[in-house]
Amino acid sequence: MFHVLAAQKLGAAKIIIKKQKSSNFVPMKNLRNFCIIAHIDHGKSTLADRMLEITGTVSARDFQNQVLDNMDLERERGITIKSHAIQMTYEFEGQQYFMNLIDTPGHVDFSYEVSRSIAACEGALLVVDATQGIQAQTISNLYQALDHELEIIPVLNKMDMESAMPEEVKDQIVDLIGCRREEIIEASARTGKGITEILEAIVKRIPCPKGDPEKPLQALIFDSVFNSYRGIIAYFRIFNGELRNNDFVKFFATDHEYHADEIGILKMDFLPREVMRAGEVGYIISGIKTAKEVKVGDTITHVERPCDVAVSGFQDVKPMVYAGVYPVDADDYEELRTSLEKLQLNDASLHFEPESSAALGFGFRCGFLGLLHMEIVQERLFREFDMDVITTVPNVSFKVFTTKGEEVDVHNPSGLPPVTTIEHIEEPYILAQIISKSEYTGQLMTLCIEKRGIMKNQVYLTSDRVELTFEMPLSEIVFDFYDKLKSISRGYASFDYHIIGNRPATLVRLDILLNGEMVDALSTLIHRDYAYDFGRKMCEKLQDLIPRQQYEVAIQAAIGAKIIARETIRPVRKDVTAKCYGGDITRKRKLLEKQKKGKKRMRQIGNIEVPQSAFLAVLKLG
Repeated sequence: MFHVLAAQKLGAAKIIIKKQKSSNFVPMKNLRNFCIIAHIDHGKSTLADRMLEITGTVSARDFQNQVLDNMDLERERGITIKSHAIQMTYEFEGQQYFMNLIDTPGHVDFSYEVSRSIAACEGALLVVDATQGIQAQTISNLYQALDHELEIIPVLNKMDMESAMPEEVKDQIVDLIGCRREEIIEASARTGKGITEILEAIVKRIPCPKGDPEKPLQALIFDSVFNSYRGIIAYFRIFNGELRNNDFVKFFATDHEYHADEIGILKMDFLPREVMRAGEVGYIISGIKTAKEVKVGDTITHVERPCDVAVSGFQDVKPMVYAGVYPVDADDYEELRTSLEKLQLNDASLHFEPESSAALGFGFRCGFLGLLHMEIVQERLFREFDMDVITTVPNVSFKVFTTKGEEVDVHNPSGLPPVTTIEHIEEPYILAQIISKSEYTGQLMTLCIEKRGIMKNQVYLTSDRVELTFEMPLSEIVFDFYDKLKSISRGYASFDYHIIGNRPATLVRLDILLNGEMVDALSTLIHRDYAYDFGRKMCEKLQDLIPRQQYEVAIQAAIGAKIIARETIRPVRKDVTAKCYGGDITRKRKLLEKQKKGKKRMRQIGNIEVPQSAFLAVLKLG
């Protein structure tokens, strides 16, 4: 009986899938591919929620805030970390339009995710907060979109707020993109105001995709996710040609060949299709198990009739910050490798390679986009893979030029060649753009100059909003720059940057010694002028954090052989003379000498464990 029921259920499931697969052909003129770009916290995800609600893509039962943010971490922090794709259906003037929305992150660390989304679209909604106006990241993402010749639809969000300044912000938008005032759509993602106007504008103003279904297949992979049952699922946008179920395809960059086991479109769930044509956005499942085989930005083409060139216009990712990630338990090394590989599947910006440390054992040197990205990766390792890790002091990548004429990339202070062989060191510089209220200008300038910044420009956008442009070393913004910027400006200042190249720098390696032994995980590369002060602060901090031992522990900061700072942790001392009641002084002396020898022996063989809080505390120094 059970078998009969199971067979019936299975048959029903097959019928359902078939029904889904046999969906009608979508004409290219009825397709719209667009993304949402904005500064962090300007309401992108909430706007996407309302659009999905109005188009009926998400049922009332399944609806929740930040519906596209499928990580708990995203909902908790109220930020988008990953770009998300979904198809909506909207009826306008008697015709059905299929809109592929790609929601993008707003934080500066995840600007790479934005570049991927932009490469797969024809238009963009530029969302600006009516209470805050144009911010640094708004401008940065807009320039990316304009470089790809995207059609821009300006949206003025949060119009329901009492503090909204519609006229003032409209002036800013007109100055920025040169559109007409009537083209700006007033909206409120929270109340649903203006959402219908936005959907109509997408249909009217964003051009339909261009592409030839007869040409060889050319599809851009803009994202990938890992499914423990089905392997790697790649998300793509077809530019030319068509893709059928069970086609034999190859990935252009890796040259690997696969069967397209399942293709389809992205709704809230995966919806299988028999064929997909130029202009469409969808997914492909081909039983890929290895992370390295799928490169985001790669081109999918047919094996029998391949395309000549890959899809261009895609920005390659470069890590900005490097840090060592080590398992707390040395036996978990292979497990950590597997976890990082799985994370890399849907976070192509994560780079890692094996390294070892005398203090921490075997681990990985990981490349991140910024400190927030590093924090997110650490948190995801713990939540998704139950991996408790120790992260070392982050640093940026330096170029070292030796006396032999060699050029060495140094991601780790321990990889620095001997001082005698170094001709000069170059460090990466950024062009930083800060937009803030004019009353904080003086304090912000002081902060940037303290961080070795060179002022390039100062422009008043309005009477009380100023844009400051500085050239700064990337290493100076890695630690606490963003926190200080926000606290000085009371949260008003927005910050964006991009790399402008390398420049010579006077850098030294600062080592931390515990009882004369170097702790390689605490070594940092720092500018010579700041080394003494930073070394002293580190010694003081470690004195508070390292627990007291039964012997004296010397904490020293050194540049080469020169000690520049020292703190001492006093020993926990047992009173060995307590049991002596009177008698000769030599008895007490003998006991004290015995204790002294014991402590000396203990010091020789003793191991001092540096707690995780010590590595994290270094980040808070400044």
